[in-house]
Amino acid sequence: MARKTPRKLPGRREDGATTKAQILEAAGAVFAEKGFDRATGKEIAERAGSNSAAVNYYYGGIEGLYAEVLVEAHRRLLTYDRLVALAEGPGDPTEKLKTLIGLIARTITGPATASWALGVLGREILSPSPAFAVLLKQEILPKKLVITRIVGQILGLSHDDPVVTRCALSIISPFAMLVVGNKQIFTQVLPGLNPAEPGAQDAIVEHFQRFALAGLAATAEALKSAAH
Repeated sequence: MARKTPRKLPGRREDGATTKAQILEAAGAVFAEKGFDRATGKEIAERAGSNSAAVNYYYGGIEGLYAEVLVEAHRRLLTYDRLVALAEGPGDPTEKLKTLIGLIARTITGPATASWALGVLGREILSPSPAFAVLLKQEILPKKLVITRIVGQILGLSHDDPVVTRCALSIISPFAMLVVGNKQIFTQVLPGLNPAEPGAQDAIVEHFQRFALAGLAATAEALKSAAH
């Protein structure tokens, strides 16, 4: 996505970083509520306490702003640096994957559910925009590579083996459903997924970990049987 070179606005104070961050937060809330198609730079600027020209100045337009919001939303679930630190840190691959699942599950079922990050990502998953290409390149593919390497280490396979890809899909899919799902519908149909209930979040995290690791163990056993 092309980015325009911003022009300096007359009389702008040296508080650009704060203003830019305020615009990003306001944009996240608007995009989560209305989606990209119905959001306007004017409304976003007003919520940020700025003027309409600031969207163009800092982000090259609403398209560039939306792409930045998508990237930031994904980072709030799990940053690439934290993921790499986990993957390259001490411990065996199975424990690393268990820790990773716990991090993501607690983020999605925790306070982040009240923020705009999940709303923006949920809308984008259901109806991808041109900005998805930016999200894919900057966040999704680099993180996917780290995760599939961990899964591959557990199974003794290359990260790009089809078996690893299928296993990664099974591990990630429940989180995608929680991101796109309406919380009220989920708690009505599947009340056991309401993290607000006492002890529910821990139970949800442990369940996701147990299912993922049991599935990988079964897959590894099937691979071993097929090799003989």
